[in-house]
Amino acid sequence: MAPLPTPPAQPDDATGAYVGLAAETAEQRAREHGWSTVRALPPGTVITMEFQAGRINFEVDGGVVRRCWTG
Repeated sequence: MAPLPTPPAQPDDATGAYVGLAAETAEQRAREHGWSTVRALPPGTVITMEFQAGRINFEVDGGVVRRCWTG
């Protein structure tokens, strides 16, 4: 049986700390903390649910991060 692959490490970062920040500030902070992909989405955007290591997602409404999750 083949060994299970080890997923790449993600930055050790609290996603809740981004909620309430301006989108530009959140993106800058995420890049400074080592996220390789930063994705800002408007509310209700249809997205696929595949997990991508190193990606942080922001739901942005009115220029402010309302929700944040990884993958």
